[in-house]
Amino acid sequence: MKKKVELLLPASSLPVLKTAVRYGADAVYLGGNFYGLRAKAENFTHDEMAEGIAFAHRCGVKVYVTANILAHNADLVGAEDYFRELSELGPDAVLISDPGLFTIARRVAPNLDIHISTQANNTNYGTFNFWHELGAKRVVTARELSIEEIADIRRHIPADLEIETFVHGSMCISYSGRCLLSNYFTGRDANHGECTHPCRWKYYISEETRPGEFLPIEENERGTYIFNSKDLCMIDHLPELIDAGVDSLKVEGRMKNALYVATVARTYRKALDDFYESREKYEANREVYRKTIEECTFRQFTTGFFFGKPTHESQIYDSNTYIKKYTYLGTVLDTDRDGLIHITQKNKFSVGDTIEIMKPDGKNVIVEVTRLLDEDGNEMTSAPHPKQDIYIGPGAGAEAGDILRMKEGT
Repeated sequence: MKKKVELLLPASSLPVLKTAVRYGADAVYLGGNFYGLRAKAENFTHDEMAEGIAFAHRCGVKVYVTANILAHNADLVGAEDYFRELSELGPDAVLISDPGLFTIARRVAPNLDIHISTQANNTNYGTFNFWHELGAKRVVTARELSIEEIADIRRHIPADLEIETFVHGSMCISYSGRCLLSNYFTGRDANHGECTHPCRWKYYISEETRPGEFLPIEENERGTYIFNSKDLCMIDHLPELIDAGVDSLKVEGRMKNALYVATVARTYRKALDDFYESREKYEANREVYRKTIEECTFRQFTTGFFFGKPTHESQIYDSNTYIKKYTYLGTVLDTDRDGLIHITQKNKFSVGDTIEIMKPDGKNVIVEVTRLLDEDGNEMTSAPHPKQDIYIGPGAGAEAGDILRMKEGT
């Protein structure tokens, strides 16, 4: 039987890594403090990375570390030491897009598997074979490829070269993520991990003889957010991706919180498990997948380039805001013998509120908050915010690692 496709989830921090593992990831990818394309994520210190890798490996989950910036001369100075340190920590691979960094990693850390980032513009099988001949184990497809093109790549590359493809999350307006807008407007370079997301901003035009007079940019009646893409979602099309020869299904989101990661992980995990049990079961549950994936924060969904070049229907012109159905309250740290749940709180809630305990198996336990205690055992009517360690309870079967959420408007 052909090896099952990998479900690859992002980890913005050590707690989110543990959430991804618990809710169904086969592998996680994360960034250290250097060379990654998400400088504004919490990222991992050396010790956190060591702990995260050890935790994931105990659970049979792989860990990939991003080092996928487009490097300048100054970036090469500490690269040898960094890759040696990574090699000692023992991740399963490092993601690289820059040939210079690739060469350094191969030389100083030959035991470290290398995956080629989507940032390298991997749009044809010649490119895939080029990286394979240099020693890469996996190549991440450019987001501009169709399923048909990916299948053609699979037919023209060695069987041992793996294909990784983004299937869910935010889309970038720029080709393979190579954006210059952020650097131009703010001096923060997207290709060094410091993107300010100017594609989500609202734009106007002005005429040179009328300074200060701003005219809206309109697409008929739809508004002015001309660069603002919908989010990618391929939960409806996993069989096509698997049939095309994709080895790893990647979720975007190294800036996302634990609620997002838990929701996406368990939904795709359920869909994949159903598919491998039988295609009929997967087909029968499509509506369930669609409904549950919308429980995470999103910008409306699109299938991107997978079925041809996107039209204007892949853009959102009237707003840059997310659709948000649930608020992330916190993650369960432990429970005491009286059934009280100890959590690290992320958003405010009060006694009498109805909240949900998300379980990795897809169940949601609905409970009413009957008590709120601070760490000294003092009663509270509402939980302060942010990031307060508190007790709520009773726990209704809550376990360490469970995610707590509250439906918007309740």
